[in-house]
Amino acid sequence: MRVAGALLALIALSVALRTGALDAGYWVDEAIAVGIASHEPAEIPALLRQDGSPPLYYLLLHAWMGLAGTGEAATRSLSLLFAAAAIPAAWWAGGARAAAVVAVCPFLTYYAQEARMYTLVAVLSLVATAAFVRRRPVVLVAALTALLYTHSWGVFLFAGLAVAGLVRGGLGPIAVAAVLYVPWVPSLVFQALHTGAPWSVPPSILYLVPAAAAVAWRPRDALVLAGAAGFALAWLASQVSPAWSPRYLFVLFGPVLLVLVRRNPAVVAALVAAALLTGPPAAKSNARAVAASVAQSVRPGDLVVVTQPEQVPVLHRYLPPGVAYLTPLGAPADPAMTDWRDALARLRAARAERALAPAVRRLAPGRRVVLVTPVARRARSRWARAVRRRTREWRAALRHDPRLRARGATSRPDPTRFRSTIRAEIFEVAAGDHRPPAR
Repeated sequence: MRVAGALLALIALSVALRTGALDAGYWVDEAIAVGIASHEPAEIPALLRQDGSPPLYYLLLHAWMGLAGTGEAATRSLSLLFAAAAIPAAWWAGGARAAAVVAVCPFLTYYAQEARMYTLVAVLSLVATAAFVRRRPVVLVAALTALLYTHSWGVFLFAGLAVAGLVRGGLGPIAVAAVLYVPWVPSLVFQALHTGAPWSVPPSILYLVPAAAAVAWRPRDALVLAGAAGFALAWLASQVSPAWSPRYLFVLFGPVLLVLVRRNPAVVAALVAAALLTGPPAAKSNARAVAASVAQSVRPGDLVVVTQPEQVPVLHRYLPPGVAYLTPLGAPADPAMTDWRDALARLRAARAERALAPAVRRLAPGRRVVLVTPVARRARSRWARAVRRRTREWRAALRHDPRLRARGATSRPDPTRFRSTIRAEIFEVAAGDHRPPAR
């Protein structure tokens, strides 16, 4: 009863810390996730060949939306539920210290209020790691297989546990999980070849320093080996094909947490103190506010031109129904999703005179064009640089089109306030034929 009471207290604390941003507007990734999950379950695995993720989270979100609804708080509450479930999982994995850290962990606080799979990834990583340490083969197979079907980077925890298994034995359950993952491997290969993460950049070699130091500190510790091997393989893979994002490292949450809390109460105290001093999560996007500011200026049949293609699903959620969308990747067949297949090559090839001008020429007088562009701090990735080039070109094409008249623009927001920032300009097709003469 004492343990149950402590767990309930920690869960209550975690929920109190993790509900302040549930009603905030979606950002890009959340709108894409909800859009995918809105399809029928049988359609989701095939649709994900356009995206780059395995299907488990989206299937669970689809079922959850049927129970809780499709609003921001409703869809994010599934992540909040997984964050709460991580507390008893952490207690089982590493005792009261681990549960206390998980209850206030700022990373879990952030992702508990996002309609994405990362709190589920954390739970499965914890359970798989604990099952490996405790030699619970059935639990290990179930948790590791579920992780592989939740996030593609689960392969790095799988690989790390395989390395640790070579040291201490117990490769059987890992082999079983590998066999159960085989049906998804063709989709994984297709995604690696055609979707990837063009918005990412290769990580610095400095990322390897903590992993190397941990191995030097405890070279025969199975959990240290699992975490370090998984981290190093993720780093190496991202040198070959950039796909690096710190949030993906949630797949290693289990071994890292257990190594930190296992023998050092001072580390636990420092982690809890840092977590409690962390402020509320930053706003994710201003897309809902931008959509609200232009919603009264557009009607069905108007054209929304979006130079950052992945913004379409979030705009589609907040703009009035019936508007048409155009991006440098073309007119999206399903505006609730982003088709990432060979997206970088398609983006680079999307010249305004071929992709944008014909769509504008088809608009009748009185129709409006809403140009939505990103407000970026710095273009580091190949994708961001290509988006910036297309944005400059497409904006210039619209501003210099003699048929179009400017009808206002939203203010330019501070991009440091948001994870994803956009602005909009409104044009109207003037009466009469003002097209330039043919060349």
